[in-house]
Amino acid sequence: MRFMMFVKGSKESEAGVLPDEKILSEMGRFNEKMIKAGAMLAGEGLQASSKGARVRCSNGKVSVTDGPFAEAKELVAGFWLIQAKSLEEAVDWAKRAPFQEGEVEIRPLFELEDFPKDPAEKPDGWRDKEEQMRAAPPPARRTGTIRFMGLLKGDKDTEAGVMPDEKLLAAMGFFFEEGVKSGVILSGEGLQPTSKGARVRYSGAKRTVIDGPFAESKELVAGYAIIQAKSKAEAIEWTRRFVTVDAPGRLGSTSDCEIRQVFEIEDFPVNPAEKPGGWRDVESKLRDGTR
Repeated sequence: MRFMMFVKGSKESEAGVLPDEKILSEMGRFNEKMIKAGAMLAGEGLQASSKGARVRCSNGKVSVTDGPFAEAKELVAGFWLIQAKSLEEAVDWAKRAPFQEGEVEIRPLFELEDFPKDPAEKPDGWRDKEEQMRAAPPPARRTGTIRFMGLLKGDKDTEAGVMPDEKLLAAMGFFFEEGVKSGVILSGEGLQPTSKGARVRYSGAKRTVIDGPFAESKELVAGYAIIQAKSKAEAIEWTRRFVTVDAPGRLGSTSDCEIRQVFEIEDFPVNPAEKPGGWRDVESKLRDGTR
């Protein structure tokens, strides 16, 4: 099973306060353990929402709101994509994260087998195309581009486990196929309801596990995508197109998506005291191994 582990934001992450070298080193060692165990598939930090935007399509009308956004505790500050045998194993990994405070939400991803087969499905339909895209290697990183994470907001239907109909799945398949062929969309998945997830809260050495479901559906994430674009404006334009495709199949014909810039290693100032083989070199190797 694959799981997304979202690191919740804080006042510090929203203020753009960068982790110190000690935390970066501890996080590097934790990531290294997950990779060696075959658990970690990807992981990134997200820049403050002041560098992001929210794109909304409601009944055919699209609006864009630039960050920052107020609800720091409900924002996402980073993520890990992992594979584990069960939710319990994923929670165990989350409990081992080197945090002194904060919260991580763990959500299982939708796999193809989670979608019931319709006897009317035709060969080379959305399912076959989705399978082919998942099996294909992701587009290569392009120089001169910025990575963004798109976070699709949940609603009552996604939280109730209502599955998208075949029309929406086909339309979304065509959109993602175009995005992948254009080299823009690097990855993207839907998330199962929070009733199948959990949260881990940190207080010093104490870890508290809270089982889903969770109430604040407007701030929950129902899916995500990682894209690369030449600018924030280009990322917004692709997100405009996404919510326009997504909205007709959503509750109230409304789709909300937040885009957030991904931290790159070069975003962290170089400390003259850094030594070879330190956190920066370790992180570079880890990123090369998970892309």
